[in-house]
Amino acid sequence: MTEHLALILAACLLDVALGDPVYRWHPIRLVGDLILAGERLFFAVGLNGRLGGVLHWLLTVAGALGVWFGIRAGLGLVHPWLAFLWDLYIAYSLLCLRGLVEQGWRVLRDLEDLPAAREHMKMLVGRDTEPLKRDGIVRATIESLSENLTDAVLTPLWALCLFGLPGLILVKAVSTLDSMVGYRNARYERFGWAGARSDDLVHWLPARISVLLIAVSAALLRLHPWLALRSPWRYRRLLPSPNSGWSEAACAGALRVRLLGPVWRDGQLINREVFMGDPNWPAGLGAADLRRALTLIALCCLFAVVLGLTMASDRLLLPS
Repeated sequence: MTEHLALILAACLLDVALGDPVYRWHPIRLVGDLILAGERLFFAVGLNGRLGGVLHWLLTVAGALGVWFGIRAGLGLVHPWLAFLWDLYIAYSLLCLRGLVEQGWRVLRDLEDLPAAREHMKMLVGRDTEPLKRDGIVRATIESLSENLTDAVLTPLWALCLFGLPGLILVKAVSTLDSMVGYRNARYERFGWAGARSDDLVHWLPARISVLLIAVSAALLRLHPWLALRSPWRYRRLLPSPNSGWSEAACAGALRVRLLGPVWRDGQLINREVFMGDPNWPAGLGAADLRRALTLIALCCLFAVVLGLTMASDRLLLPS
């Protein structure tokens, strides 16, 4: 077994066994600190337009890659195993196989205790949770699980499998940039352009492959694979992102449920009547629907690992 395959397998097993570590010096938190420091620097010198945003992007990505490589090189001089353990620590910290499903299970576990369920939801969604009743909590949780399947699981995992740790670090740095500065508002419309567009680019292909992954998983679970394939073509444009609508609409079809509905953000009702799904599909969802969604997402994660390892093996077989 090659070092690359061993790294992928070990990182996935650690993530499934231990979950995402939560502590102040987590690599993503450090990247976030770098992003904030860079933003303050560029705004202070007047580079708050697209040029400043591109330079900010380069600083973030180069900084993240440079710190990883510099520490790896130093550890490698001491012993190759130290360099491998450093790589394993970074890969494990940046993958998110267990965390997504685990947070959804917490919502399911406390679904009868609405205040507790809303607290768990805050780790998954960016919308207001206080107005949500039981069916709204279930819909919002399924939406977040299906949307984050691409962003949090498929793209990072497959980037690691195909491009090694530099690919994984790049993807996570870009995603963190998008989450912090990729907004269409007065401050970030131009400055966050590079982060937002690069995030769209890295998730473009995994988002579309996610539909096939969801359909295959739905078939094995005896759900609705044909609806999973059809729904994205009808409903993906209900979301403003060019990518997130694919997996979310596919999950809606696979489960044969309607998602979206009333959405509150910052005290404002931004969506009332629009639902994702056919009019005859149910929208008043409950624990059974969330349980089916969690099983579907977990199976998709398993298949994603298998497909990723296959891609990594094929890459190793290519002539150099």
